[in-house]
Amino acid sequence: MSLSACAGNFNDWRQAARGLLRRGIPPHEVQWSDGPQANDLFAISSNPQAPEAQASMPAAQVPRKLLELLEEAACFRTPERWALLYRVLWRWTSGETEVLSAADEDGARLHAWAKAVHREAHKMEAFLRFRERAPELGAPRFVAWFEPEHDVLARVARHFAHRMGRSTWLIATPRGIACWDGERLEVDPEAAGTPPDGEDRAEALWLTYYRSTFNPARLNTSAMEMHMPVRYWKNLPESKLIPDLVSQAGSGARKVAQARGVGARQGATIDIQPEAAQPEREAPTSLDQCRRCELWRNATQGVPGEGPASARIMLVGEQPGDQEDLQGHPFVGPAGKLLDSAMSKAGLDRNTVYLTNAVKHFKWEPRGKRRLHKTPAQKEVDACSYWLEQEVAQVGPEVIVVLGSTALKSVLHTGKAGLTELIGKPFEHEGRWIVATYHPSYVLRVPDEEAKARAFEALVEAFQIAQEKARRH
Repeated sequence: MSLSACAGNFNDWRQAARGLLRRGIPPHEVQWSDGPQANDLFAISSNPQAPEAQASMPAAQVPRKLLELLEEAACFRTPERWALLYRVLWRWTSGETEVLSAADEDGARLHAWAKAVHREAHKMEAFLRFRERAPELGAPRFVAWFEPEHDVLARVARHFAHRMGRSTWLIATPRGIACWDGERLEVDPEAAGTPPDGEDRAEALWLTYYRSTFNPARLNTSAMEMHMPVRYWKNLPESKLIPDLVSQAGSGARKVAQARGVGARQGATIDIQPEAAQPEREAPTSLDQCRRCELWRNATQGVPGEGPASARIMLVGEQPGDQEDLQGHPFVGPAGKLLDSAMSKAGLDRNTVYLTNAVKHFKWEPRGKRRLHKTPAQKEVDACSYWLEQEVAQVGPEVIVVLGSTALKSVLHTGKAGLTELIGKPFEHEGRWIVATYHPSYVLRVPDEEAKARAFEALVEAFQIAQEKARRH
C-alpha cells in the first residue's frame, strides 16, 4: 500500500501529518510532495479500505521545542523535507526520543537543515539592500530583491517589520513576496517576484559611507568571501566598489593605512631618515576622542578638569573614581566630600581653584558587583600627561597642589619622585610652586583614627600653604 500527501508549507504538512498519525500510517507508506492543496491526502492502494481499517490513534502531544525545530527545518529546500519531518515526528510519538540527538541519522539531518536555514536567514538580514523610491501614492517607500537558498522570507520579513517601524517596504524573491504597510505584514509565498527597477535615491550616500569605512590594512579577501559569499554580490550596490578597493589595497593603499595604525601606537622612538618618515599623526581634539592608552575602553567617559580659567591654585589628583566616572565631574565621590571638608577648614573656596586629575579615565577592576579603583600604570600616566600639560598651560596656576604620588610624578614628569619626604615642603618647579600632600582617598583608607587625623591635618596644611604662596606670588 502507498499513500500520497501534498504540503505547500509547514502548516499544510502539519495538518496532513496529524491526519496520518491519527490513522496510524507509518512513514514508509507515505510519499510526500510539494503542492498547493493543504488537505490533499489520498490513497493509491490495492486495498482502498486499508486506511479506514487502521486503528484510530489519539492526537500526538509534541513539545514546543520539537515543533519549533521542525518548523525551522521545513524551510530547507529539498524534496525530502516533508518525508524527514514526518519520520522524525512518527519516531518521537513512538517513544524514540533519541531521534533528536545529533548522533541519530535523522536527528543529525534535521539539526543540519535547521542550522542552514538559520544561517540563510541571518545572511538575508545582513545582505538585503532596500532601494528608496520616489514618493508615490499607495506604493511602498522601500523595495528590495533577494534570492535566498531556503524559504526564509516569512522569518526575515518579521525581522524588518520590527526594525523599520512605520516605513513601508516590499521584499521580492523568486519564490514569494512580503509587504509591510507600516502596520500589517503580508507574505505571499506563492507569488514570483521580480527585481525592482528605477533609481535608488539613497544609493550614492550608502556608497560614500561604504567607501569611507573600508580599511585596506585589514583586508582579508578569504575571510571577506567567507562572511559575505560572492553569490550575494550581484544584488549588493557596494559590490561595484569592492574589486577596485581590493585592487587599491594590493597596490599601496594597504601600506598607507597600516602605517597610520602603527603610528598611533605607543612605543620606543626609532631614528629614521626624514624622507622615510610617515606624517605625524593627528592629535585628539577632545577627551572623548582620546585613544592614547587603553583605559578609555572600560571607562564610562573621560573626566576633564573643572574650575576658573584663570585660577591661581590647581589641585591635581590621581584619576576619577567610580562616581566621577559616572557623573563626568572631578571629586564628587567620597574622596571629594573629604576634600571639601579639608578645603573648608583651610579657608579655601572650592569655586576659586581648578580641580583635575593626572589620568582622565577611571581604571578599575571588578569585585563582585562593585568597581574598585586600580592604580594607573606609569605608561598610562605618561599618555595622559598630554591633557594635563594642556590644562596647566591654559589655566597658568601659580601653585599646584599634588594629591598623592601619582599626581606628583605626573606633574614632575618623572617616575622616581617620593611623596612622603616632600609633604609640608613646598618647592618651585618650572616657574610655579608645587605643594605635595596626601590624596583624600588615602585619608579615608587609614585604619588608625590618630593617623587618619594627622593625614587630614596634612591635607589642610597643604591648602593653607598653597594660599599663602599664591598671595605672595
